[in-house]
Amino acid sequence: MRRTLCALLVVILVVGALPGTAAAASRTGGTVTVGPGETIDDDLEAVGGTVVVEGTVTGDLEATGGTVIIDGTVEGDVEAAAGTLDIGGTVGGDVEGAGGSVTVDEGARIGGNLTAGAGSATVDGRIDGNVEIGAEEITLGPTADIRGDLTYDGNLNRADGATVGGTVERTDNVTVSPSGPSFALPTGTFTAYGVLANLVAGAVLVVAFPRFSTSVADDVTDDPLRMGAFGLLALVGGPMVCVLLFVTLVGIPLSIAGMVAYVFLVWAGALYGRFALGRWLLQRIGRDSRWLALLVGVLGVAAVKFVPILGDFVEAVVVLVGLGALVLGMYDRYQSDEDDPGPTPEPAAGDAEPSA
Repeated sequence: MRRTLCALLVVILVVGALPGTAAAASRTGGTVTVGPGETIDDDLEAVGGTVVVEGTVTGDLEATGGTVIIDGTVEGDVEAAAGTLDIGGTVGGDVEGAGGSVTVDEGARIGGNLTAGAGSATVDGRIDGNVEIGAEEITLGPTADIRGDLTYDGNLNRADGATVGGTVERTDNVTVSPSGPSFALPTGTFTAYGVLANLVAGAVLVVAFPRFSTSVADDVTDDPLRMGAFGLLALVGGPMVCVLLFVTLVGIPLSIAGMVAYVFLVWAGALYGRFALGRWLLQRIGRDSRWLALLVGVLGVAAVKFVPILGDFVEAVVVLVGLGALVLGMYDRYQSDEDDPGPTPEPAAGDAEPSA
């Protein structure tokens, strides 16, 4: 049983880490990557836990994620909202970023303007245009090279060697308001991509763990309130545990691994929530099919999400009950494995049976 749990975790991580296809102008997932040597001849909209650009995007990039890293080349403009935005490559146009921290590394180059709002901002690369930064801590490193003006709001730390070609002015009204992508995707493209990704990932889970998947869905339908309560506990408690590990320093690797696993577990919980909803709906009409349940659940939630307020409510409920049932199911399997001493060894062929 412990091997089953390990396999389940591996499948969740692998499925969640699958990047989008190279031809797509819109990508979403646990990790979205434009790999080294990969070129996207279009604008790109990326949403994920981590967004990494190591290749080339010939158009504009709009990225939303926990971490956004640009080590490759974006020939157009960049708009990013992230916990951490790190630019170590080349951006041909303007950069507009909002996040916990915004960094332009040594050796990086921005051909246009930089506008950033963050808790902390560091510039150590070259910016050909003007820079507007609003942050509590603003650092210009020794290799910072700003060819235009610098306008800032915050505490400015300027290292020896940092250069600003234009004026340096402090103001109280630096604002960052990403305006969204300048390109238009066909209606429903993003929704269709999400539906397809959920169907594929859900199918992998159902095929790999049919009995476990059915058990999780049954737990949801049998006691949705209990599953929702445990789901809320897991949703809130997971990041708290990772933060506590992080502040111990020695637990930093575990904290990082834990956050990655947390993101994928939440996604898997959302998939199981959809699967459970589909099974419940089919049971109302006397049908029982795992594949039809997955299809009905995924399509049903996608359809309801077009309804304001109701769609968000249904999505939240599905995630909570699915996550709660998944976490409890994994815990129950682990406990049963601990309590089970294993099969009694068969007697050797030459051993004599004890006489009465």
